[in-house]
Order: sequence, then C-alpha cells, then structure tokens
Amino acid sequence: MASVNKVILVGNCGRDPEIRYLPSGGAVANISIATTSRRKDRNSGEFIEETQWHRVTFFERLAEIVGEYVKKGTPVYVEGRLTYRKYTDKDGIEKTATDIIASEMQLLGSRQGMGGPSGDEVGGGGGGSYSRPAAAPRAAAPAAPRQAPAAAPARQSSGFDDMDDDIPF
Repeated sequence: MASVNKVILVGNCGRDPEIRYLPSGGAVANISIATTSRRKDRNSGEFIEETQWHRVTFFERLAEIVGEYVKKGTPVYVEGRLTYRKYTDKDGIEKTATDIIASEMQLLGSRQGMGGPSGDEVGGGGGGSYSRPAAAPRAAAPAAPRQAPAAAPARQSSGFDDMDDDIPF
C-alpha cells in the first residue's frame, strides 16, 4: 500500500527568511508561516481566531527565490512534507520539532515591488509559482539553434475570418 506525506499551507510569512549555505554551496532558507482559522464559540456565539505557526525549510534554488522575494507579511502557498526531529537544547532538555520541507511555493497577492509586471497589465496581479527542479536528464542532445518565425503580413479582419467553410447544413 502506498503512503502519502503531503502538507499544503496558505498563510502569511511571519518574519524575513533566514538564508544560510551548506558546505556544498546549496542554499537553505527557513521561514515561519502563520495560518489562521475562525470558528464560532458554541457558548458565547463569538468568533474565535486561532493562529498556528509552521516552520518551513526550503533548499537549493527554491531557497534562493524565497530569500529574494519573500518578506515578513508576504502571503504564500507552500506544498511540502512533514518531518519530525528530536534535539537537545542548551539546557540539556530533549525536545521535538515538526518542520515542513517545501517542494513548491507560490507567491500570492500583488507583484508590487517584486520586479515583475505591474497589476496594470491584463491578467496581472498574481504571484509567481516555484518548485524544486526534477532530476536533470543524464545526457541531452545539443539543441539546434532556433530561428525566429517569419512575421505574417498584417491584414484587416472582417470578423468572419475564423468561420469554417465546411458548414454541414
């Protein structure tokens, strides 16, 4: 039987990313994401907000992208897997931690200040989607240089150009 370990989070970054580099040169980024849920209290009828904090770790190129574009307060969508670890703190007390190792990340909200297109463009205003790259193919054939397609002469459209000539009736 197959098993699944998948986490999907949509929330806001709680602090600026911490970026560090492994001895191999690979980047590692850590952020905290806050997710908030609302529910109505049965007794008082008031709405109660509950915020959960999640530690998320990004590796390689995804970590570099997080370091460049994610800041405190940035809304993000993250997919990844849960990991559990034990460690001993500086006082000698054994503790456990739950982390999320991210495999995909998407920036939510506007692109303002991110160096991307402005929201004035048609279809603009979305975020960017990033994921860890798949394993590279072992041997790739050299690519042939591409030629630019020839520009078609511009002609005025009458509105009926896309009509099919083979109308069955």
